[in-house]
Parts: sequence; structure tokens; C-alpha cells
Amino acid sequence: MLVETPRSSSVAFVAVPDGDPLPVNGAIIVSLQRFVKEREALLARGEPLGVRLETGESPEQIKDDVQKLALIVLHVPYFKDGRAFSWARLLRTRLGYQGELRVSGHVLRDQIAFYARVGVDSFDLPQALSAAELEAARSEISHVYQPSVDGQVTIRELRSLRTSS
Repeated sequence: MLVETPRSSSVAFVAVPDGDPLPVNGAIIVSLQRFVKEREALLARGEPLGVRLETGESPEQIKDDVQKLALIVLHVPYFKDGRAFSWARLLRTRLGYQGELRVSGHVLRDQIAFYARVGVDSFDLPQALSAAELEAARSEISHVYQPSVDGQVTIRELRSLRTSS
């Protein structure tokens, strides 16, 4: 089930398995392996393009092309693998990715707020989650200790503001 946030794009992407022919038109998502093999042809299509990264695949492998991608999907095979958090932050900060960032796979409701903090825009979840439940999960963290992509004011900054007033 695709759950979008206000920052999500309204483009409907179709996942194209490796080896399947590409559709003539429309937004597609391909694996990193396919993107590497067919990079020129995929970019020349002139349609929105998404690349799916497995958690063992670093976004550094597509760093020269991230600004040409409309969507990057970070696939999480099981909840114990936290690399998608690191990849999301790396994409937003070090690589400057501005497109839609989506997490798919095994995501727990408790992780949604943390994914939002590192710049994730949408979720492709196996379980049904209403828009209200998503928003409630995203807003569960009211105060933060560490700065992150979301720009939330940290507790230290709040204390500093309070003492300087």
C-alpha cells in the first residue's frame, strides 16, 4: 500500500522487473542493476525515472545521476536492517537529492517518524495504514536531541533560546 505525504509527487510509477520490456510511456522504477546496465537508454526516455536500492546497495553508486531521478526507493527486506535511515540521510545531505524518497518493504509504524526525520517522503507498506495513522506516526516525536534533515529545532536550541530571553 502506497502512503504518501504532502511532499510526495502525484506521479504514478510502475515497477518494471529486470528483463521485462520497458513501457513506451510513463514513469517507471527499475533496479539499481538495470539502471547501471541501461543508464543511457533509461535517461533518454524523457519520462520520470525511479531507481530501487536494496539496503546493501549504497546510493553512492548513483551519485552522479541522483538529480536526474524523480524517485529513489529504499527497499527494506526486514525491520532489523537500519541502513535505509543512513542512505536517506546521505541522499538528502551529502548527495543533495531533492526528488521523492520512498521506503518500501518491512517498515514498522514506530519507524515512520524517524524516516521522516531523515527526509523520506512516502512509504510503500505491506500493511494498510490510513492517512490519519501515518500523520499520527510522523508526529510522534515532539522534541529532538539531534539535528537532522527535517530542520526541527533541537532541545539544546530550545534551551538556549529560553535562557537568552
